[in-house]
Amino acid sequence: MYRDRAQAGERLAALLGERGIQGDIVLAVPRGGLPVGRVVADALGIPLDIVVARKMGAPGNPELAIGAVASDGSVWRNQGLIQQLGVDDAYLEEARQREAANAREKFDRYRGDHPDPELAGKTVLIVDDGVATGATTVACIRLAYSQGARRVVLAIPVAPPESIRRLEREVDVVIAAETPEWFMAVGQFYSEFGQVSDEEAMQYLTPGKR
Repeated sequence: MYRDRAQAGERLAALLGERGIQGDIVLAVPRGGLPVGRVVADALGIPLDIVVARKMGAPGNPELAIGAVASDGSVWRNQGLIQQLGVDDAYLEEARQREAANAREKFDRYRGDHPDPELAGKTVLIVDDGVATGATTVACIRLAYSQGARRVVLAIPVAPPESIRRLEREVDVVIAAETPEWFMAVGQFYSEFGQVSDEEAMQYLTPGKR
């Protein structure tokens, strides 16, 4: 159980240090990933930025992820579920375009007129406050690679084992502080897990903000 997201960031920073993992930039997933990412970035002395992805919901069941897409259009599709539900290509493409636009709008809102982070040739650390299914996480990872990252490390405080196994196939290294078998939601592993507003989350992009 973590006290809050800041403590989770401290735990991740310690684990990264123990593993000797350095990076060039931390990309946090808004909103809850930013308090965690700020601590990690400050501990490692590297810049913090964001990576944004959106879930692609199933027809008639928007909470069921049949895929996810990042702000640059990088996409992951759950082919098994898509075939099981009989989702056609037209629906998939419409969902991809819509959610990619939503992800890009959020990315631009957080970053204003700052240029996109330069990832080519860099070791990128992707940080969130936890992972449940991992759908949007995969899209975030694929964005980093599509923009030329040399190495991608996923660092998360908590995730179920099955999600970790899936993510290990997508990324160079996964650092997961806790991988409990009994997992219902990320929030169950935090004493304080309040919603982080967009306004509060944006403030974490300022170095030293806790």
